[in-house]
Amino acid sequence: MRFTKMQGLGNDYVYVNCFEEKVARPSETAVRVSDRHFGIGADGLILIKPSEKADFEMEMYNADGSRGEMCGNGIRCVAKYVYDYGLTDQTHISIETLGGIKYLDLIVEEGRHRLEKLDMVSPVLEAEQIPIIGLGNRVLDEPIRVDDMEYRITGVSMGNPHGVVFLKDVKNLEIEKIGPLFEHHECFPNRVNTEFAHVLDRQTAEMRVWERGSGETLACGTGACAVAVACVLNGYTEEEVTVKLLGGELQIRWDREKDRVYMTGPAEVVFDGEWPEV
Repeated sequence: MRFTKMQGLGNDYVYVNCFEEKVARPSETAVRVSDRHFGIGADGLILIKPSEKADFEMEMYNADGSRGEMCGNGIRCVAKYVYDYGLTDQTHISIETLGGIKYLDLIVEEGRHRLEKLDMVSPVLEAEQIPIIGLGNRVLDEPIRVDDMEYRITGVSMGNPHGVVFLKDVKNLEIEKIGPLFEHHECFPNRVNTEFAHVLDRQTAEMRVWERGSGETLACGTGACAVAVACVLNGYTEEEVTVKLLGGELQIRWDREKDRVYMTGPAEVVFDGEWPEV
């Protein structure tokens, strides 16, 4: 199986061009290739496939083999791949995901992709659709008890479920301890990606993320979008926010008039290789 390892702000995945390759057992393959000691090392596996609804389809699997609906850093890498590897010459493309069809504008310099502006469409705030249970119809700064501690959480779906928790300090957070407790909390029937965020000023926030099925990652694009939306909903920032992640920065803008969220950020190829097919 030929593959390309790519990363967006350190959020890395193994990408397979399924126009040419076939992955018979993607869930099992995701677990094996993601292993950072005995595999390639990644946050998961992403298959680039033909689509009847869009220009391409992104089929995503987390490091534990579970299927993911959407990944902001992952989809930016898909866009870079299909352009740089010659699957398209268009700079405005659509990509089908389990979280809906996403639209990307590629910024190209000297024939090579540099950045993308991604239209994440509208955030979903209704608890039933995220889904979140037991915390009300809309989860906006609602109290939640985790490990005998009370936190306040804001629920957002960007095609996948997110819970944003604002804290005074995220740098010293014991995320390996608290992250799994949020992920598997009874309020989240499909588990949840949890963003622990700290607002720096009216234009800037920092975050760490515990991704369901992968643990802490260096970045999460949909999570950064969820943080920006939660910042605006809670009155902490303006509509355009620089979100600082462990792997770098993303520019997020929630156009409330159009109810669209836009994300701009980089994507990079790490290396190409071959893997014994499973």
